[in-house]
Amino acid sequence: MWWWKRCKILLRKRNYSAFAKNFILHLEMFVAISHYPPSRHRVVDCKDNKLASLPFRFKAGGSMGPLLETHHHRNTTKIPQKPFKARHATKSLIKELAKGKIEGTEKKGSRKTTYQQIMSKFDRKNQAKQIRQIKHQQNQKNASVFAGHNGAPRVIAVVPLCEDMDAVAAIQKLNQAVDAESVWPLEGHMKVRVDRFKQNLVYVPVERDLFMALDACRCADFVIFLLSPTKEPGVEGEQMLKTIEGQGVSNVLTMVQNLNIVDSLKIRSQTSTSLRSYITHFFPTQEKVLSLDSESECANAIRSFCTTTPKGVKWREDRSWMLAESVQWPSNPEPAATQGEVIITGVVRGRGLKANRLVQVGDWGHFQIEKITDATIPIPKKRKADEMAVDEPKEEQILEAPDAEQEDLAELAPYEAAMEDADALSVSEAPTERRGVLLDNHHYFSDDETHLPEQPRRLPKGTSSYQAAWFLGDMSESGSDFEDEVDNEGDLKMDSPALPQDGLEGLDQREATEAAPSEYPQSEMFLDPAPDEEAVQLAEYRASRKNEAEEDLEFPDEIELQPNVLARERLARYRGLKSLKTSHWETSEDKAHEPEDWSRLLQVSNYKMTKKQVYNEALVGGVLPGQRFNVHLRDVPLSIQKIYNPRMPIALYSLLRHEQKRTVVNFRITLSADYPNPLKSKDELILGCGARRFIINPLFSQLGTTPNDVHKFQRYLHPGQTAVASFIAPITWGAVPALFFKPSPTKPSAPLNLIATGTSLPPSTSRVIVKRVILTGHPYKIHKKLVTVRYMFFNKDDVIWFKALQLWTKRGRSGFIKESLGTHGYFKATFDAKINPQDAIGVSLYKRVWPREARAWKEEDVVASVHE
Repeated sequence: MWWWKRCKILLRKRNYSAFAKNFILHLEMFVAISHYPPSRHRVVDCKDNKLASLPFRFKAGGSMGPLLETHHHRNTTKIPQKPFKARHATKSLIKELAKGKIEGTEKKGSRKTTYQQIMSKFDRKNQAKQIRQIKHQQNQKNASVFAGHNGAPRVIAVVPLCEDMDAVAAIQKLNQAVDAESVWPLEGHMKVRVDRFKQNLVYVPVERDLFMALDACRCADFVIFLLSPTKEPGVEGEQMLKTIEGQGVSNVLTMVQNLNIVDSLKIRSQTSTSLRSYITHFFPTQEKVLSLDSESECANAIRSFCTTTPKGVKWREDRSWMLAESVQWPSNPEPAATQGEVIITGVVRGRGLKANRLVQVGDWGHFQIEKITDATIPIPKKRKADEMAVDEPKEEQILEAPDAEQEDLAELAPYEAAMEDADALSVSEAPTERRGVLLDNHHYFSDDETHLPEQPRRLPKGTSSYQAAWFLGDMSESGSDFEDEVDNEGDLKMDSPALPQDGLEGLDQREATEAAPSEYPQSEMFLDPAPDEEAVQLAEYRASRKNEAEEDLEFPDEIELQPNVLARERLARYRGLKSLKTSHWETSEDKAHEPEDWSRLLQVSNYKMTKKQVYNEALVGGVLPGQRFNVHLRDVPLSIQKIYNPRMPIALYSLLRHEQKRTVVNFRITLSADYPNPLKSKDELILGCGARRFIINPLFSQLGTTPNDVHKFQRYLHPGQTAVASFIAPITWGAVPALFFKPSPTKPSAPLNLIATGTSLPPSTSRVIVKRVILTGHPYKIHKKLVTVRYMFFNKDDVIWFKALQLWTKRGRSGFIKESLGTHGYFKATFDAKINPQDAIGVSLYKRVWPREARAWKEEDVVASVHE
């Protein structure tokens, strides 16, 4: 046909697009013609090239049908139309649209879709340039403290990880590479002036001591780890790396000492590769392990120290800190004096040091500042040859002194405030006035059935809850047209889930297994078993339950009551909760049991806003960082001079406002997976957080937030688990890393063992930690959903006392106590489904526990705990 000839011509010319259009057009035309009857069209005569009659829609000028659309790419620059705007915008509308934004500060470069870029190329380049300028200005500001002859020295801690490493020898190797000489003697640390780079360096050599390494790295700008080519770091060296990494560290450099003792060059290369693989396990950014035996690599290390801007540590840079160059004790103290003024000299770093803020000096404690004086080292002037050098006396220049707003050393609120609060508090209810166990702020008793589900009524089928309010009484005229809320088994429907949501109960929602058939009419007389027979059955049942608990640990909070113990007296402080996460916890009943100084603790209502205010205060005022000052401390105990070791690095840290006040602090704690045993709550631990260390006995509770701020107490923290550790200690603002240690008497070389790491959380005195106990019973007889339970209580009065509490089973069933049977603690219970005879029935009770106080750590405490 003619159109096929046309297609062949297009194929010869390789015009595939025209061929496709021509082919599709004629193919659609013939498909359309085939649907018309023969009378409506004729065949085309190809020889005469005459067009026969075709349907009108295919003729010239006719209304042709829609063609198949070809594939096309979406336009990526399509921008939606602007929304409608009123002609006149009010001030309130403009303010609402702006929402506090300032022109030029909003974030740019966001995409509305993945294909649409809002910013132009010019705007993107301009934004990147501005970001570079801001970063450059920030780096210049951070590096400005090191500029000049009297600029702040860069602190370098040298930490040997192996036994055969010598930190002092490594420092001498580095100095020889740049022809630098020590300005200070080798006592504690040395100051070096590098004329090649016009920078001052301070080396802090560290011995193989854990806390000495932590103190040195805490105030260092750079940390050098020394590795040996022949000996491994061992357990002590690996623990040093873990603790330094967990505490927070600035720039890190790894060097190997005595690599020349390896003869073969191939083995040297393999040793360096192996050491680099080892150190990257802790610090992945380490690209190379430098050799101290190579002068060029030592010079490169010094170049890196002098030209690199240290990245710092977040919690340290938010405060003012200073490495002590010298400590001056009172020269002629009075014989009866126990306290005196101590002067600490050093270069202030971080924020500006304020005289009104308290300072923490090592493990000595926190003190008030008497004054801050200038201690700048004068630059020697060039004199003529005939002039004699005379030391000019320099007067003491006081740069800042405290005023009336200086913080005091009090850790608790005054007693007067506590007495006023105590008068306003309501007295807890006496136990004799209680009517049953406390359940969600209400005491229920046998004559009060408000805790039970509402009795069902017979209502017409399809009646909604709204329509049911208009039917008074039962509408029981015809059973066929009415439905009730009583199921076919004759028991109440209980659609509520198992509400004790904090434990393992209620999580297994498997279908209950139907019990074996048993005839238990409700009118059957119940007789108490003989005492001897009942004692034997109880012993056999508890022995089997103990075996099951040891195998699966299904009930970690289960307790067993003795038959001669009254449950209402044994569990007098416990209460019930319908839901641990949503039920309100009434604190008035806990007033009689709270710690003595609980009302005097610091109350933080809005932690986020208060923290922001405290941080903003630290940004303004104080002596400028980067200069050398004398800090005069007031009322320092002179007994510290006996234990002061000049070789140990001592640093001074300024505390933020209120950081000396005690409150209930919370820490996220993760127990190391390598720790062999579970950690028991209230065990004694050593906490290192920021610039301070404490001895704590923490309470462990579940992690997360709940609407009622009630959290379940955990008796044990298993390896690898994460929880919240709570105790009473001075507050720490911000998320500061924390290290948890435990004494290890089996390792004299490493008396402390790092067992857990964590982070400080917002403190809260309103956080309620509740201890849960579970009373379990055994299904004695089962009749459909009506069950007789035994071994949960052992007298009738206890059953009535705890009647309001909800029952639950291991397989997720829930129910309630109907009535007591006999005098030995048996009772009837109704459940929402059939239960298995092998199932265990439990009830949960809760009691608030209170955190314990922490005390400041001292070095002699380690020796005492190890000997214990």
